[in-house]
Amino acid sequence: MSNVLSANLGYPRIGEKREWKKALEQFWAGKISKETFLDTVKTLRLSYLKKQKDIGVDLIPVGDFSLYDHVLDTAVLFGLIPDRFKSDEKEVSLETYFSIARGNKDAEASEMTKWFNTNYHYIVPEITNETKPYLTRNRLLDLFNEAKTELGIVTKPVIVGPITLLKLSKGYDDDHFATLLDALLPLYAQVLGELQAAGAEWVQIDEPILVREQSEEDLAAFNRAYKFIKESVPELKLLLQTYFEAIDDYKEVVQLPVDGVGLDFIYGKEANLAAIKAYGFPEDKVLAAGVVDGRNIWKTDLSATLAELQTLLSADEDHGKLWVTPSSSLLHVPVTVANETDLDSILLNALSFADEKLNEVVTLAKGLSEGEAAIADAVQKSSADLQALQQSAHRNNQAVQKEIDQLGDELPTRPGSYKLRQQVQADAFNLPPLPTTTIGSFPQTKEVRQARRNWRKGEWSDAKYEQFINDETAKWIQIQEDLGIDVLVHGEFERNDMVEYFGEKLAGFAFTRFGWVQSYGSRCVKPPLIFGDVSWIAPMTVKESAYAQSLTKKPVKGMLTGPVTIYNWSFVRDDISQAEVFNQIALALKKEVHALEEADIRMIQVDEPALREGLPLKEAKKAGYLHDSVYSFRLATTFVNNDTQIHTHMCYSEFDEIIDTIDALDTDVISIEAARSHGEIIATFEDFDYKKGIGLGVYDIHSPRIPSVEEMKSYAERALKVLDPKVVWINPDCGLKTRRPEETIPALKNMVEAAYEVREELSNHVGK
Repeated sequence: MSNVLSANLGYPRIGEKREWKKALEQFWAGKISKETFLDTVKTLRLSYLKKQKDIGVDLIPVGDFSLYDHVLDTAVLFGLIPDRFKSDEKEVSLETYFSIARGNKDAEASEMTKWFNTNYHYIVPEITNETKPYLTRNRLLDLFNEAKTELGIVTKPVIVGPITLLKLSKGYDDDHFATLLDALLPLYAQVLGELQAAGAEWVQIDEPILVREQSEEDLAAFNRAYKFIKESVPELKLLLQTYFEAIDDYKEVVQLPVDGVGLDFIYGKEANLAAIKAYGFPEDKVLAAGVVDGRNIWKTDLSATLAELQTLLSADEDHGKLWVTPSSSLLHVPVTVANETDLDSILLNALSFADEKLNEVVTLAKGLSEGEAAIADAVQKSSADLQALQQSAHRNNQAVQKEIDQLGDELPTRPGSYKLRQQVQADAFNLPPLPTTTIGSFPQTKEVRQARRNWRKGEWSDAKYEQFINDETAKWIQIQEDLGIDVLVHGEFERNDMVEYFGEKLAGFAFTRFGWVQSYGSRCVKPPLIFGDVSWIAPMTVKESAYAQSLTKKPVKGMLTGPVTIYNWSFVRDDISQAEVFNQIALALKKEVHALEEADIRMIQVDEPALREGLPLKEAKKAGYLHDSVYSFRLATTFVNNDTQIHTHMCYSEFDEIIDTIDALDTDVISIEAARSHGEIIATFEDFDYKKGIGLGVYDIHSPRIPSVEEMKSYAERALKVLDPKVVWINPDCGLKTRRPEETIPALKNMVEAAYEVREELSNHVGK
């Protein structure tokens, strides 16, 4: 038998009960000292390593742990500090590190965007043509030595590769790529050389950019980069790690001068397997086979996976060149199932979080090394648990399946054209030019969160909790009235999360107690589990929206989360197609939209902030996904009357790629972020004649800073150079749930003032 090793690619940072998040936020709030904070996170970091060692993982990563984001860590490691944050310090201080991520009173935060097609956000490195990278401090060496000294573990350091780092950065011209790469490579070599000297045997270099299409120039850059690195550290073994999809240029990639290649056999399974079958795999390299799903929460079918792994083993088993790994870092899944005590037993038995996935990795490696008989009990249990879920009533709702079967192929359509609807709605709402609104949520204060806890624990009655929510709603309706906002929202004080809230009220969903994952910084989300057929049970939002509307003569938007976002921000069943799950959710939302319209809520926002993030990484798969997304959105929204105004919201998207899709959604108003990207998104509309309503996000809500009137005016004025003033709305980039009232109210006051001043300028211009 071969000695097959188990390896992990990355472990969740947040802790079983979000201890990491709590430490971060206490430090930011000044409640604990820097020393206490650093001691706390060190204890957490070492506990994660010890847990992996106890599970039996052979190759344990370091460098995956971060105080905010691993891409930011890599940028800071190489001195890629935006000019507005630079100082004389060679080693970047903790204060500067967090300022880059979060902004400060003097400077805007760096842009944040999705990590490939996941719901994890990374901080976008800013590099200019003149940037001179330098090594600040070899953090990887510190972490390697810490694990070795404190726990006696020789770990596998992990670093984002130079080409992925540059390709995900912004601010430099394409023709400077080679120069910047040449400047980075000696620094990578220095970092790796110091690790080699300290006793490191393997280093994992993450190059997920390889799963995207590569030009000949890109492949030449990879050859040049890894030739340089390997020649600089000839004794250190390099694992070139890819994930999230298959690599198109398989023949070229597996011949790069590295000692191992990591491939995703979950999300890139068919193409990666076909490439190995067609071209083989180099006998002098390790194949790190990502066969345990690093992004979803279902148990691995150990029997089927073991059979797949056996096909990957070299004919000469003495080579021992196979590792068993997750398909990606386990950053994207919760920590452990062990703390979940309230779930239906059929569902619970089918779940696998990070710790359980590592047990699966170790079990599969054992099965390959010692034979299937050595893991027979585990194989049998995984098969039985998955079969029990599949045969349960949860996945066999005949009424839902009948509705799905009756859907046609034609896109659902609104009764009237946009031009007709625009006039009907203008007459109905009588809004001023550049109407102001917000995206939906207002600050979830300590009091709001405590009230929800009291109610959930049974310490408050339903009536007491409802009265509290009504009081908060009334307070913020009045605040919006006083600020002069034109279209109001009820504030969503009853909602814990924009997806979880709906999942709790729909059939087919389940919820964990501690199933948290990191979204960005200390922001953690607890995705619902879509484990059965989805259906509408009763109105979910009508009571709160109708109450808010009763308090004001101004329009109040009903607020829903769209089908694609609910899908993309949930852990989703994988036994039926994505399109079918989209449409199950859309049919449920359609009933809710109808209920809002029946309650005389005439503006309804169906948010799709996650539409683009689910876009497949392969060009060939994008059109199908976008068609299915448009179909499900229109299924939920297009039946409404012409005088019902449908809004949607999208954030942190590169819209130029999907502008046709945005148009095809046929919403009356789409709100987009502009401030976090410093207005760059507006360029998309210079090339596309978009005639429907656009809500322009003029301030970044992910930073605590309060933007000035002039700053917000600048985004509006830039937009009006390419957009008809009749279609432009003014709003924040995103919801205000995570901000404090003392940040929110002054910022909204400035936003309203900015809109008023731009209106005046437009009026004066027209009058001349």
